[in-house]
Amino acid sequence: MQSNTKAYKMSSEQEIISGCIVNDRLSQKMLYENYKSHLYTVIYRTVGNFEEADDVLQESFVKIFRSMESYSGKGSLAGWMRTICIRTAYAKIKKRVSFDELTEAHENVSMEWVLDMDTDYLHQAIQALPNGFRMVFTMIEIEGYSHKEVANILSISEGTSKSQLSRAKKKLKESLINRWN
Repeated sequence: MQSNTKAYKMSSEQEIISGCIVNDRLSQKMLYENYKSHLYTVIYRTVGNFEEADDVLQESFVKIFRSMESYSGKGSLAGWMRTICIRTAYAKIKKRVSFDELTEAHENVSMEWVLDMDTDYLHQAIQALPNGFRMVFTMIEIEGYSHKEVANILSISEGTSKSQLSRAKKKLKESLINRWN
């Protein structure tokens, strides 16, 4: 087992990618082992429960392995795989998600008040958000996507992304304020 761990660390990302393209099982295992935890976290934040996250992770890796040839090398491999995972997660819960377009200007809600919050409660509050709010909040505030990227990935407008984020922050703030009252 020790030698396999060393093999994971000794193989370059490009070698792993090349191996995955030719369906080399060891390369696929290395890719999976190197990224499963990070991608599972992204997926869980998107779908909101462990069972669905397990399913989406498996389905995402199947898609990643099948489309590895299309990875251009532009941008990070992790970012490319993260996008596949988010799209797969979104497809899984699409029927449960609704995005409401706001016609009025969205509020700029500050998240600075979150710094002193109990992280477990904050995590619970984020998971309790409606699916659309949670997805946009997670993608922008946690994963670092831009509104333009979120709009592209989720097939919504940038305005909808901005309004969903604003409403998510407002709902989180209300939830966390209620905890302290």
